[in-house]
Amino acid sequence: MYRIKEIFYTLQGEGSHAGRPSVFCRFTSCNLWTGLEKDRHRAICKFCDTDFVGTDGPGGGRFQTSVDLAAAVAKAWQGKPHPRSKPYVVCTGGEPLLQLDQDAVDALHAEGFEVAIETNGTRPAPNGIDWICVSPKADAEVVLTSGHDLKLVYPQPEAPPERFEHLDFDRFLLQPMDGPDIVANIQATVAYCLEHPQWQLSLQTHKTLGIP
Repeated sequence: MYRIKEIFYTLQGEGSHAGRPSVFCRFTSCNLWTGLEKDRHRAICKFCDTDFVGTDGPGGGRFQTSVDLAAAVAKAWQGKPHPRSKPYVVCTGGEPLLQLDQDAVDALHAEGFEVAIETNGTRPAPNGIDWICVSPKADAEVVLTSGHDLKLVYPQPEAPPERFEHLDFDRFLLQPMDGPDIVANIQATVAYCLEHPQWQLSLQTHKTLGIP
């Protein structure tokens, strides 16, 4: 069974695929925080800005099989067919790799999707995922050490960017931490990227656009 908070069609807001039409499939549960505010102070990841608790979001629910889940994702896709595009699903959370397995990846491919994940990198990934974005957190061991984007929320005093530069990723992205200090964090992130050009700036454009 797959427990899904929500499935919805939107534009990818951040990372290398920012602006790409995508179905977001948000899995419930995370191994770095319960998702409950009462537990935030003792979470490994204290700055999460996403509601992944329960299965009550748009398109959410409990799906008994990978085929059922892939069919729900396919139903959410609204793009018109075109030879220059392919349906794209972003498996996120919570932590999607607590649930996303080989059967689900294969079923999504069978529906014609490119499959992406956004993960904290603390669990191995099934084979065949087309785009891997790892967002490491301080005090959490990264076991998924290769992929396409490494997207680090900045600043995290216990997770400096240089700690991850030896990992095998195509792009290293620095994303300002949201919250009351967002203006200062943007300035600090821009300054770091200018001084360390191996890092690229990643912004959460969906928040600026006011879309999910």
